[in-house]
Amino acid sequence: MRWFSRGILIVTHVRLHPGWLLLALLPGLSAQASSLSLDDALLLAERNAPSLLAQSEKVSAARSAAIPAGELPDPKLNLGLQNVPIEGDERWSTQRDNMSMQVVGLMQEMPNSDKRKARIETAQASVERADAEAGVERLKVRSASAQAWIAAYTLQRKLAMFDDFYRENRLLDTSIRARLAGGSASAVDAVAPRQEAALLDEQKDDLLRQFTQARAALKRWIGQDAPQDLSGDFPHWFIDASHSLQHLHQHPELAAYGPMTREAEALVREAVAEKKPDWSWEVDYQRRGREFGDMMTLQVSFDLPLFTGTRQAPKIAARRAQVRQLEAEREALAREHEQALEGDLAEYRRLQRAVERSTGTLVPLAEEKVRLATAGYRSGKFGLDEVVSARQQLVEARLKQIDLQGALAQVAARLYFTYEEGRA
Repeated sequence: MRWFSRGILIVTHVRLHPGWLLLALLPGLSAQASSLSLDDALLLAERNAPSLLAQSEKVSAARSAAIPAGELPDPKLNLGLQNVPIEGDERWSTQRDNMSMQVVGLMQEMPNSDKRKARIETAQASVERADAEAGVERLKVRSASAQAWIAAYTLQRKLAMFDDFYRENRLLDTSIRARLAGGSASAVDAVAPRQEAALLDEQKDDLLRQFTQARAALKRWIGQDAPQDLSGDFPHWFIDASHSLQHLHQHPELAAYGPMTREAEALVREAVAEKKPDWSWEVDYQRRGREFGDMMTLQVSFDLPLFTGTRQAPKIAARRAQVRQLEAEREALAREHEQALEGDLAEYRRLQRAVERSTGTLVPLAEEKVRLATAGYRSGKFGLDEVVSARQQLVEARLKQIDLQGALAQVAARLYFTYEEGRA
């Protein structure tokens, strides 16, 4: 393990044991010629995760919606008849009365400039928000995929050790049978290797169940067609604790509140702009009978926001309350992330020490205990129970060592993808 002035470096050491052929016995594994590394899993997750596709479509929708944001409303075509008589000899005629007219016109509404500008700002902020949310989702997918891969890989490494365990069990059985033939062991001793093998079978079956469940969790992110066999090693990421704490505010989930707040503030400005009157213009061409001259009308109309206290003001207050709500939510989320970060860093350091202790002390001591117990049994100083107990402790120590390495990698994945990946 090495410590750096600005952070912590993940260093994991694994005692490699032969026995990887055991994985070829897993259902469907022998049919897969290729294997899946962590990098491959991350690429597959980014390509196959439905949530990322959904976010991509959301960004596309926001960008398309932003195009017409500042445009004028569509003009309106007016068609009609004016002053058509309904009584007398000239009723229902549009050609005989000098007041009757066939009208065709064009009308255009003109929202005030502040409102149009606010709508453009709202649309731009919506695009930025969609981009930020897509970044947050990508982070979640990569982090979850990495943790799912690590969980499955941890179980694969544990299963791979069982070839060694079974080989050592067979050696013990052979040794006891030789001692029985020589008269230096009792018939009861011959039962111990079979009991040990049965216990190993139980542990292996439970691990196979866990491995199947872990593979199912991994398939959730990478899809169904990925290779079964996992290749590589536990990931090694540089975790800079001081950088993560100092740049907590740059966390993608917190950064997403920037465009969310700008969007809410633009909506406030749009609500304020509703106090200013909009206007519209209209041009009409009025066609009369042949003996009468045609006419044209040009008119301009204005909104009259006279009752702002009961109409515009409450809407402005609501929009401003939404801004304050976002600010409060961001502060609450920042505190939550600060707590989670400090907790993960503390757990990360604990697991580093645990991995170092397991690798440097506990596993070597368990191996030494097995050697001493075996030597004592051969010399007649110890009974077989001491040997079996020491061997069980060694199995547990080796399996726990891999568990600790996997747990360390899991915490490192959360820290790396949340605070370290892509940092400047």
